[in-house]
Amino acid sequence: MIKAADLRDKEVIDINTGEKLGNIIDIDVNLEEGKIEGIILPKETGFFRFFSKEAEIYLPWAAIKKIGSDVILVDFRSANGSV
Repeated sequence: MIKAADLRDKEVIDINTGEKLGNIIDIDVNLEEGKIEGIILPKETGFFRFFSKEAEIYLPWAAIKKIGSDVILVDFRSANGSV
């Protein structure tokens, strides 16, 4: 079992570009079904991102392709509807 705190410590990487997207700042949980619906990442670095929801990237759980010991690999392109 993976704890939410363990997920937050892992770097999120886009499998298409190899770009580091950052670390998870929040997790979207469906309490009725007891399932994780998605993860939320910071859109940009810097102090002011804490004050704006526009500075967040939402990735649905289906975009996560692999959770490793140090990183989480995601398909950012498919999550945003791009091909």
